[in-house]
Amino acid sequence: MVEILAARKQQVLEKGKDVFTIECEKPSTAGSVSQRACVFCGSRVVLYPIADAVHLIHGPIGCAAYTWELRGSLSSGPELHRLSFSTDLRENDVIYGGEKKLYAALKELIGAYKPNAAFVYCTCIIGLIGDDVEAVCAKVEKEVGIPVIPVHSEGFKGTKKDGYKAACEAVFKLTGKDDITPVPKFSINILGEFNLAGETWIIKDYYKRMGVNVASCITGDGRVAEIGRAHRAKLNVVQCSGSMTYLAKMMEEKYGIPYIRVSYFGIEDMSKALYDVAEFFKDDKILDNTRELVKSEVNKLLPKLTEYRKDLEGKKAGVYVGGSFKAFSMVKALRHLGMETVVVGSQTGSPEDYDYLKEITNEGTIILDDTNPLELSGFILEKGADLLIGGVKERPIAYKMGIGFCDHNHERKEALAGYDGMLNFAREVHTSVTSPVWKYSPARIKAAETARVAKERLV
Repeated sequence: MVEILAARKQQVLEKGKDVFTIECEKPSTAGSVSQRACVFCGSRVVLYPIADAVHLIHGPIGCAAYTWELRGSLSSGPELHRLSFSTDLRENDVIYGGEKKLYAALKELIGAYKPNAAFVYCTCIIGLIGDDVEAVCAKVEKEVGIPVIPVHSEGFKGTKKDGYKAACEAVFKLTGKDDITPVPKFSINILGEFNLAGETWIIKDYYKRMGVNVASCITGDGRVAEIGRAHRAKLNVVQCSGSMTYLAKMMEEKYGIPYIRVSYFGIEDMSKALYDVAEFFKDDKILDNTRELVKSEVNKLLPKLTEYRKDLEGKKAGVYVGGSFKAFSMVKALRHLGMETVVVGSQTGSPEDYDYLKEITNEGTIILDDTNPLELSGFILEKGADLLIGGVKERPIAYKMGIGFCDHNHERKEALAGYDGMLNFAREVHTSVTSPVWKYSPARIKAAETARVAKERLV
């Protein structure tokens, strides 16, 4: 039986056994070593793919470790986002303030790289020493003539989800700047798609084949100018609902743009995302194009998945990801491979999200909110999972238990969105789960020995 901290008992539910509503959207329990990241991390995740902006971290150099080359967001043009800049605050700066250092860093970086905007990320120490970042940014903006935007992402003041909100407030300041550049009639913005391994390009190609124009992608392969005219698109399509629904709501209130939430992962959710957009425009040609696209892609994909399914049928999986929409898609995608999800959870799910997870999972499935490594590994072992899907923080958990792992977070280098992405996903799951290396894992050997002894005692 997995031990759960008393304060977390309402955040862990077994379908079919527990009837309470799962608790979520609250600060992590002290001592639970949450898998969640901090506010600063959340803001960086969202804004990082804007490739023609300077991203300056105002704080100690250690915070900059969570930036350079860690994320897999690609750019079709400038790659300024791949450089990591920090004001590198030291002891004297903490005592006397870091405003002069911030001003000097901004002037030097903007002069050297000629960006179209600059973001200044406030880290924990800035919240403690009280630098007036707003004033410094306003002064530099006036002097250099580009947006210089403070991102209030002091890590200690909330969770990763609060970082998403800080990023949305920052990027919202770039909208509404361009009322001149033409925007086609059937235009959408994609929100919360970060172009990991080029996924934005896959999705844009689908929309192009449908006859729909993507006015801007916020923030994958992002450009400051495109965001400036995003307010004139007809629809906002929110891919990562946890991070960008807040921005969609702000744009709906100010510019009157409606929004829908979608997922580009797996066959059903990818197809539904395209149909939802097509039906919004109520155009016969777009609807016909969408039907043809979906039929063509699915017919190509299904026979290939069948080959992987032969080896994966009956295997079990655990899923722990940042956003719950991705978790929904993983449960469905694994079914296409003949696999059952036995443990599933997220860092930022809402009550409605967890209700939906209960609907689409089998009896006995463990559903977790804001879990920790001990809980997660305990349930993975208890349920006998053969695979864990997660991010960089979950990878060592899987390897220590001697089971397969699939990286489905921002660090990955392979596209998993769209129909092509589903095939990549199936290939990666198959390769990992069927790898012969696991039979040499100490954890697997110990588990097999324990099972053998237990069997002998029964005899």
